[in-house]
Amino acid sequence: MANIVAIVGRPNVGKSTLFNRLTESRKAIVDDFSGVTRDRHYGSAEWTDKEFTIVDTGGYVQGEDDLIESGIREQVLIAIEEATVVLFMVDAKTGITDQDDEVAKILRRSKKPVYVVVNKVDTNELHFQTSEFYSLGLGNVYNISSITGSGTGDLLDEVVKDLKDDSEEEEADLPKFAVVGRPNVGKSSLANALLGEQRNIVTSEAGTTRDAIGTYYNHFGNEFYLVDTAGLRKKGKVTDDIEFYSVMRTIRALESSDVVMLMIDAQEGLETQDVNIFHLAVKNRKGVVILVNKWDTIEKDDKTTEEFKKRIYDKIAPFTDVPILFISVTEKQRIYKAVEVAMEVFKNKTRKIPTSKLNNVMLAEIENFSPPSVKGKFVKIKYITQIPGRSPMFAFFCNFPKYIKEPYKRYLENKMREHFNFTGVPIQLFFRQK
Repeated sequence: MANIVAIVGRPNVGKSTLFNRLTESRKAIVDDFSGVTRDRHYGSAEWTDKEFTIVDTGGYVQGEDDLIESGIREQVLIAIEEATVVLFMVDAKTGITDQDDEVAKILRRSKKPVYVVVNKVDTNELHFQTSEFYSLGLGNVYNISSITGSGTGDLLDEVVKDLKDDSEEEEADLPKFAVVGRPNVGKSSLANALLGEQRNIVTSEAGTTRDAIGTYYNHFGNEFYLVDTAGLRKKGKVTDDIEFYSVMRTIRALESSDVVMLMIDAQEGLETQDVNIFHLAVKNRKGVVILVNKWDTIEKDDKTTEEFKKRIYDKIAPFTDVPILFISVTEKQRIYKAVEVAMEVFKNKTRKIPTSKLNNVMLAEIENFSPPSVKGKFVKIKYITQIPGRSPMFAFFCNFPKYIKEPYKRYLENKMREHFNFTGVPIQLFFRQK
């Protein structure tokens, strides 16, 4: 699973500014008054070859009388539960406030690594004044200026020491299947039906599942880890902190899985958020199976299935070599077939093509339809090899790599898929100078 570094603290101490600096982006809106961050933001960061997800938990902005009771406490508790490391940000110019003390009390009880980050230390005088923050009882204090970046390198040098190595997180060489989708499409019900037990709480209320739960599965000759995740909602609907961290867990489960089982509701069809999840899986080079649940509730004729598939493929194009299954979890229709197809996709994802076979097949296809000449220059592809990796990647060696355009790349990919089974798996083609 991914490492998560959460930035917590009261409003207007500079959490969003630090987030922007660490992710090298301007995703969070930054302004100089309390409570600007209404949404929660996450992004990828890297320091000394260690990657992690940084989370800006924001400030609570509803104007409640008791800020700590209404919002910050909840944020801090969830950050402690979910994050690998917690950055507790305070303000050098205002000193310790009652709200800081309340947050510190919660953090002192946690077992997670906590770093006290004193922001807005822009002068030597302020450097000397920050010693008061040691009284929070949370160990060392790190002086930074999130606007200029001063001190952030020293802070990150220490933070990455507390991050887990990917190797520590590896399970046995079993495939990991993540069940993902919008809330209330039947993800937990599928997990329960496959496992034959009430592993997860199921209700008709959307968004019941808060955690990404991994469970060992070994039935009918298939062995893997099944991960049921909290539903991903449209950004505008991610209103509370718990829901926000559910999204984080879903993304984290997706990133660490091998095959994504994207479940959609037959009555609602493939919506924008489903397409976003699909593209996120493809971008992360995951295998994908699309499961259309509640198919038993649809009135059907002999064209319904094909028309439904066509609508899905139109929305996910250009990558359409993806299996689509029509299932009913409540009726247990085709749920075991879904497992078989996910296993096939995993095999496709890990397939290795012998170099001799690859060249015999693909060089013949290239000879049948050569790359178009560009500026009077003829592209000659001489040799193809598979690049080692966790998803299929292939190098095509040629004389003018930059002259191979997208349409011809698509032609080659289609021919690869025609001859070698990569259904459900994104493949990458690289063109290199011979």
